[in-house]
Amino acid sequence: MSCPLYLFTGPEFGLRNEAIDAVKKTLKKQFGSLDEYLFYLMETPLSEAMMSVQGGSLFSDANCVVVKGAELLKKKDDIEYLAKWIESEPPESNTLILVSDEISCDSKLEKIVPPENRKKFYELYDNKKVPWILSYFSKNGYSIEQDAAQTILDMVENNTQAMKDECSRFFVLFKPDHEITVEDVEKVLANNREENAFTLFNKMATSTESPQKTLEEALVILQKIRLSKENSSVVIFAGLASCFRKLQTWHKMMQANPYADDFEKKKNGFTGSLMQAQYQKAAQKWTAGQTLAVLANISAADMEIRSTGTAVEDLVMQRTIYEIVIKKGGTSGTYEE
Repeated sequence: MSCPLYLFTGPEFGLRNEAIDAVKKTLKKQFGSLDEYLFYLMETPLSEAMMSVQGGSLFSDANCVVVKGAELLKKKDDIEYLAKWIESEPPESNTLILVSDEISCDSKLEKIVPPENRKKFYELYDNKKVPWILSYFSKNGYSIEQDAAQTILDMVENNTQAMKDECSRFFVLFKPDHEITVEDVEKVLANNREENAFTLFNKMATSTESPQKTLEEALVILQKIRLSKENSSVVIFAGLASCFRKLQTWHKMMQANPYADDFEKKKNGFTGSLMQAQYQKAAQKWTAGQTLAVLANISAADMEIRSTGTAVEDLVMQRTIYEIVIKKGGTSGTYEE
């Protein structure tokens, strides 16, 4: 009997999501109907998510629970809980998929997941990205200039899911006989770019403006995110926390080897030149100690919203961005302009 526990890690969301969908497709083929659940460990304890895994369903033949933020699973009790669940030989119909944006999770957690159910999803190497976009357009019956493909890469997140989402816009706006140009890309993506926690982090990390101007621009992005479908504070905080944990990895890598080469950077999850440049700039904005303080602020803000309710959600989120940009992780009793 196959083990119903999976661990998918790494920043390549597109391929990672395809792997999750493949597991679900197999379950549907094997059992018929399937109930699907999604939890974030930043807001839901593992024990609560496991109730959905073990409880089964009154209306479906199988259930699949996806838990994001697996890098947070470090407590001995949580690891033992999962180990005992696996030892009990649960049925495949009750499947748990642990997901993390990080390359690796706690070693004790990884050990209890069968090797065939563990997979790391690395971002495409830089020399593979333009060919990927050219191929994606071609598969959908479209053509695009090579310079236009590079322009798309300069304007979207560094993963195939974001690339698919942005490229798909052109299939709606243009006819197949039109070759997509640089001008087309700038016109479409500049006006329709969707903001998220990762673009918010990028703005805060790479802005060359003054801290006050950077804060102003970051709050505008936050407002756009709040008006989008991914407007939950949990999702936004989880994304920001993921970015700052990655910044922690960068600091540790550079402290161990200040002259880390491209191979060393890629081994630590910084696969593309754009990402490497982003985190190099981020490390200049926040020291290792400040990065730790920022993570503590994000966690505290998340707990505050959960304990006080959504009435203060926007205020707490704005204050947190202010503390990240202006206070470098320090706390503030009152908001300052």
